[in-house]
Amino acid sequence: MTDAAIPRFTGDASPYAGGDPYADHRTADFPFTHLVDLADRRLGAGVIAANDEFFAERENLLKPGPAVFDPEHFGHKGKIMDGWETRRRRGVSAAEPHPTPDDHDWALVRLGAPGVIRGIVLDTAHFRGNYPQAVSVEGASLPGSPSPEDLLAPDVKWTTLVPRTPVGGHAANGFAVDAEQRFTHLRINQHPDGGIARLRVYGEVAPDPAWLTALGTFDLAALENGGQVEDASDRFYSPATNTIQPGRSRKMDDGWETRRRRDRGNDWIRYRLAVQSEIRAVEIDTAYLKGNSAGWAALSVRDGEDGDWSEVLPRTRLQPDTNHRFVLDAPVRATHVRIDIFPDGGISRLRLYGSLTDEGAAGLAARHRELGG
Repeated sequence: MTDAAIPRFTGDASPYAGGDPYADHRTADFPFTHLVDLADRRLGAGVIAANDEFFAERENLLKPGPAVFDPEHFGHKGKIMDGWETRRRRGVSAAEPHPTPDDHDWALVRLGAPGVIRGIVLDTAHFRGNYPQAVSVEGASLPGSPSPEDLLAPDVKWTTLVPRTPVGGHAANGFAVDAEQRFTHLRINQHPDGGIARLRVYGEVAPDPAWLTALGTFDLAALENGGQVEDASDRFYSPATNTIQPGRSRKMDDGWETRRRRDRGNDWIRYRLAVQSEIRAVEIDTAYLKGNSAGWAALSVRDGEDGDWSEVLPRTRLQPDTNHRFVLDAPVRATHVRIDIFPDGGISRLRLYGSLTDEGAAGLAARHRELGG
């Protein structure tokens, strides 16, 4: 279901008249975009099938960053668009030239991290007169790695997340979702045809407890394992969520960097682990942060929503562009973790290695059942 309070955009945008192609892009501040993008390619998301991608391939939907528009870029099929674009649908005959009300195009999306979806953005940037009249989105939850044929089987249960809703061209069309379920795949529908530049799926990761139990020791803070950033002192140059993305940082803005402080304070990030866990080892990476890495860092933990913070790693000197490893003297039980950097700068990744406590494992399994897993 959707939230009527979220701005809606309908109708064509003005034809491109030169200059900044985003100057008249219609958008809004959606209340869910601070959450993790479950359809992030870095988490393993993919567009695994589409019924039509004649003008522009389906994979563009999940590309990082905003869609790019080049007014002079044409190919042998027509205008090259940075999005997913299908051909124009036609009726069955000269007497019935228009598509039927049920005609539509679709794409199947595998989420990079299964989870509870809180909001979806379907951005039609640069599709000014060739966007869909309406969109709808459905979600399903299947174990393993199902094929497109598996997902399209008649016995698969699809839950409507966004009912068929008119959208606008050259606009970020946002929808709040309130289905308290765990989803692994989406079906994106364009009615009857057209183009969508980008898909973003915001929510909370709901990891598989059987998988984490089998792993034993794993990164407790990682996005794909249910870790999340609760708050941060500064997000000026890049989001704090970058610090728990998969893999090592590959460039400076793939980490977390704060503005330069001109006071006597310090910057910090507060994390929530998926459930109560025991931390045994810590990595603090400053990859690609060379003249702007944090000078020092300290790590504190808390067990419970209102517990006291306890320092487990005292203020320690950090080196630029370096992965720092620390083995704790004894396992530390925690549900929340805070890293303080001094005085400012940034880190690229934080890794917290350990395992679930018995209480944490039981809680995760119960939540998994509640979400239909």
